[in-house]
Amino acid sequence: MNASPVAAPAAADLAQAPSIGVLALQGDVREHIAALAHCGAEPVLVRRAAELAAVDALVLPGGESTAISKLLEVFELLEPLRARLRDGMPAFGSCAGMILLADEVLDTRPDAQHLSGIDMTVRRNAFGRQVDSFEVDLDFTGLDDGPMRAVFIRAPWVERVGDGVEVLATVPDGPFAGRIVAVRQGNVLATSFHPEVTGDLRVHRMFVDLVRDA
Repeated sequence: MNASPVAAPAAADLAQAPSIGVLALQGDVREHIAALAHCGAEPVLVRRAAELAAVDALVLPGGESTAISKLLEVFELLEPLRARLRDGMPAFGSCAGMILLADEVLDTRPDAQHLSGIDMTVRRNAFGRQVDSFEVDLDFTGLDDGPMRAVFIRAPWVERVGDGVEVLATVPDGPFAGRIVAVRQGNVLATSFHPEVTGDLRVHRMFVDLVRDA
């Protein structure tokens, strides 16, 4: 996998570091924590409603979407998180996080919960099982310095977007050509793939800038 150089945040960035939570119930939490820190944010583990209330924004990591949705109920985070999203809190979801942020989810368990953070329909495990994982270079709207190497692991894709949703990236070619894999609606960003695992921090920088602007 190609990786862009990781630069330490400048002192000026640290002085105004936004507090960005990473939902730490299940999934690739550590990778998002490291990426956010390198991009000048103050990452915070979020497992309780009080921790959620104290952060400026939230990252929902990749993992198992149905397990995370169940744990949101167990930890009494489901309704507080929905409320903060309704109130305009910036959020970024990768893979399972994209599924959780959807307004509608296909091919999931009937008891699975979602957050309705983005007006979209997402199909869970759309690209296949773990053995069907793959990488591809994506043109990503809003990112400079060329295509982004994207890693898809049991990934969803977006089947429908609402009028207020901007499509940021689609699969360029092959059997999945044209499938939507990155979107934004207002302060909420979601990717089908895992930008936290490649060392290319441009999506995380985009999100940190979004939080600062918000």
